[in-house]
Amino acid sequence: MLGGYRIEGRRAAEIAASVERAVGSGELEPGQLLPPMRELAVELGVNPNTVASAYRILRERGVIETAGRRGSRVRPKPATTGREYAGMHLPEGVRDVANGNPDPALLPSLAKAFAAAGEQADREPVLYGGAAVEPDLARIARAALDADGVPDGPLTVVSGSLDAVERVLAAHLKPGDTVAVEDPGWGSLLDLVPALGLRTAPVGVDDEGPLPVDVKRALESGARALIVTDRAQNPTGAAVTATRARALRAVLREHPETLLIEDDHGHGIVDLPLHPLAGVTHHWSFVRSVAKAYGPDLRLAVLTGDGVTVDRVRGRHRLGPGWVSRITQRAVVRLWTDDTLDARAVATAYRQRRDLLINALADHAVESHGRTGLNVWIPVPDETAAVSRLLHAGWAVAPGARFRMSAPPGIRVTVSTLTPEEAAPLADAIAKALGPAPTRNFV
Repeated sequence: MLGGYRIEGRRAAEIAASVERAVGSGELEPGQLLPPMRELAVELGVNPNTVASAYRILRERGVIETAGRRGSRVRPKPATTGREYAGMHLPEGVRDVANGNPDPALLPSLAKAFAAAGEQADREPVLYGGAAVEPDLARIARAALDADGVPDGPLTVVSGSLDAVERVLAAHLKPGDTVAVEDPGWGSLLDLVPALGLRTAPVGVDDEGPLPVDVKRALESGARALIVTDRAQNPTGAAVTATRARALRAVLREHPETLLIEDDHGHGIVDLPLHPLAGVTHHWSFVRSVAKAYGPDLRLAVLTGDGVTVDRVRGRHRLGPGWVSRITQRAVVRLWTDDTLDARAVATAYRQRRDLLINALADHAVESHGRTGLNVWIPVPDETAAVSRLLHAGWAVAPGARFRMSAPPGIRVTVSTLTPEEAAPLADAIAKALGPAPTRNFV
């Protein structure tokens, strides 16, 4: 059965583990149909309820999905095959504009901040039972949120944006619930949602953010949560405008039970104002990480939201890692208070690099998008061909398949380290890669 693989086990956990091992090893492929529960129960000589429990475990882990009478099958994108591993080998001499990283030259030095935080830790060591959030960090972060119009709410600290999203989703949703997500959108998020046993409902995105008509359709179809990137959307660079924010808030007012999650990871690297959506639903959260502006390895984000949501996140966090290192929190406070980052200059640098490529592409009549952030998104007719041709021309770009579900194909170019001398040659290579393949006559 199942192409030669035989599911084994007598208990639900054993049956689930057998299926999960086969998925991880590739013996069971994405989309492969599993046996009906009663049929497998007869095959294994167990009660059908045991198989039902095994399938439930697999759904909760994001390994399989069930569609009523159409049965259960391995998820098309199981948690064991994340998009981040669908990378490419870069031959020597190929310029990497696919990685999504900030420019190291624009990141502030961390040495003095951590030295000062370490000295403070020697004087005031943090022990078990201490506060999870550094008071100065909470004060500074709350003042910045107030200035940007984010509603008042309790505040906690987590290990980055994705950690925040996972904790908020787990605090409110159960396996099988649907989450409306941007399409194209952040590849790690598109992996995370099904890994939690949740379903995704794609929402289209333009330069001004999620499309209200798509959000409305998703919520009316039963989506219980909506995740929005306020600025520097990955991969398109979209930023929610004031007009779009009003339209999205109007949709959310009609669905006040929606769990709203806003990701403002672009704070500190963008020069467009924030237009938050929070405050029109009963449960909401707003997360702001320091990764893009101060360094990905800091693994720190500030999370605020309604009282119930933040309390649930805090409680579960205490039962796991407990807290984000207060030494790291104190170092971030130093980075903020010592003005080690000129946010306006950083945002200007990234904008100039995006504009260089976008303008060069426009000279070739090539459509592209990138209002904010580190990336430029370019619609293409054939991703595989475009990526392959560009690699042959000496440029490594990210295929759009990492970032989309039902959205049209595209490629993502990270411009964070793009030089003025590189923009025109890259645009020329992209234009050629999007054209028809050269024909050859053989005699």
